[in-house]
Amino acid sequence: MPHPAILEIYRRDPRYACEAYEFVFEALAYTQQKLGRVPTEGAEAEQGNYHVTGQELLEGIRELALEQFGKMALTVFRQWGIRTTDDFGEIVFNLVDAGLMSKRPEDSREDFHNVYDLEQALANYQIRLDEL
Repeated sequence: MPHPAILEIYRRDPRYACEAYEFVFEALAYTQQKLGRVPTEGAEAEQGNYHVTGQELLEGIRELALEQFGKMALTVFRQWGIRTTDDFGEIVFNLVDAGLMSKRPEDSREDFHNVYDLEQALANYQIRLDEL
């Protein structure tokens, strides 16, 4: 069951499935881990230490989607209402507006505008033997 705040976002803006919002949270944690910016317990909540840019998040989204969904990643995104990287910006800023994510003053939806072509970015998936 999705978080109640995500359900409220979905009621206000039904363009994207609840799963898309949950995936963005998962991708944020994945990206922070990859970049060594994981918040630690008891640490100050200063977002500068843990902040990721829109472009960094989009790269994490791409990598995590390929890990989780493989060749089905584009199909999954389309099922969720996602067609372009701009859609991820809309999702992120819906989460920011709901108080579920934070942003810096310089962060904007433009950070997500046409960063890469989803079809091309997700088409080059290959299973590596070391993953098996």
